[in-house]
Amino acid sequence: MDFGLGTFALAFLAGAATLLSPCVLPLLPILLASAMSRHRWGAAMLALGLSLSFALAGTVLASVGASAGLDPRTFRRIAAWLMLLFGLVMLLPPLQRVFERMTARVGNTGQQALGGVRGGGVFSQLSVGLLLGLVWSPCVGPTLGAATTLAAQGRHLPQIALLMVVFGLGAGLPLLVLSTVSGAAMTRARGALVTLGMVAKRVLGGCFVLIGLLVLSGFDRRIEALLLGVSPDWLTRLTTSL
Repeated sequence: MDFGLGTFALAFLAGAATLLSPCVLPLLPILLASAMSRHRWGAAMLALGLSLSFALAGTVLASVGASAGLDPRTFRRIAAWLMLLFGLVMLLPPLQRVFERMTARVGNTGQQALGGVRGGGVFSQLSVGLLLGLVWSPCVGPTLGAATTLAAQGRHLPQIALLMVVFGLGAGLPLLVLSTVSGAAMTRARGALVTLGMVAKRVLGGCFVLIGLLVLSGFDRRIEALLLGVSPDWLTRLTTSL
């Protein structure tokens, strides 16, 4: 599978949605204030660490899936079922709670490691960012899992890694932007951001469910052929060159 611009845009939005999750967003003012009080580049290193954490974890998992040696058609169907599952988890709170219980051990491990980070330099904040990927895994796991499943359909490791880097940037850049906002302004905007995050999560969940259903039905091939037939050559080259 070759990734087009739409695939990378979906990965970026999925990354941004992880940061706006209701169980993540309330912690951001505290984390950012702590990071900036320890070093002037603290927030930037925190964002970089979080981006790398998601990108590295997703790349490793996606690479394992891509190299499993399954028949391409079988792997495609498995990926479609996973996309459907992750989409439903994002849409249905009861499934989200079940997923959180299943992944709680990973989050607890990350929390324990996070408690052992000491120091106020930039590298300590980078370490905090790296560990946040584990700490937040019970909450953001469905979004990360869907992006990882999408990436696993890539043909080559650089392609897989690039998609997960885009996902990581989607998570890290909003964090960097929020670090420029005052604490009072962030408090006032928290309600709107939580609402935005919930809406974004549901929209993405719906997209992942739709993608899974289209692949399982084979209708995605018809849509792809139809779009290629009506799109101009320059647009086709642009969307399939990445």
